[in-house]
Amino acid sequence: MRIPTGIEGFDDLVQGGFLTERVYLLSGPPGSGKTTFGVQFLAQGASMGEVGLYVTLLECPQNIINDMSNYAMNVPTLIKMKKLLFADLGPRMEYGYMDELSEFISPEYNVGKSSIESEAPSPSVVFKEIAAYVSEYEVKRLVIDSVSAIRFTTKDMSLQEKEMSRFIRNLKKLGCTTLILSEMTDPTAYSTEQFAAHGVIFMHNFLYDKTMTRAIQIIKMRGTKHDCNMRNVSFNEKGLKVEGYLD
Repeated sequence: MRIPTGIEGFDDLVQGGFLTERVYLLSGPPGSGKTTFGVQFLAQGASMGEVGLYVTLLECPQNIINDMSNYAMNVPTLIKMKKLLFADLGPRMEYGYMDELSEFISPEYNVGKSSIESEAPSPSVVFKEIAAYVSEYEVKRLVIDSVSAIRFTTKDMSLQEKEMSRFIRNLKKLGCTTLILSEMTDPTAYSTEQFAAHGVIFMHNFLYDKTMTRAIQIIKMRGTKHDCNMRNVSFNEKGLKVEGYLD
């Protein structure tokens, strides 16, 4: 079964949308549109009655909400309906904290203080928090922003790779359609999560013919026909829009 992403022009490139209950990786540099893509994906599901959860490991949820409320995604309304949820697992906040967000970050829900204030959370901590949230609220769409902020429990690169692989394997068992965001500065440097995910999408932001250009590129999409060419991306009142090939 495929589900629409809510990104205008994108679903046409992936045979109608994402396959459900799979894990996808969206990588790109700052300013390329990753957060907007993630919230659009959740808002689309929420408008169809599917609960979506945005887990942030870097940015304050209120900032994301403020920014995304400028688009015609109905973010404030979906939050009030508890169809769009936000959880802060960053190093400076406790899970479910922020009094000003208490109305829609599930104040009645508490899985304990598992993150240390001065440290980024480990893969196991992040998964435990997410799994509890998914079970409690029957989450169907999940965005994790960003995997680059997860703290590994070892400096051994081979063990880090195993830890990340285990994290993604467990995400696949949650029953959600999951979008993991990741920072990317070198498109030729492949990571463990890119190999482990069912699909990999690159967002680009670069100088092209003396003009700053945003583009999207589908690198990998298991079980889906697609091409790997870059296509232009623009922003409109609804969020991201995928257009034609780069000239």
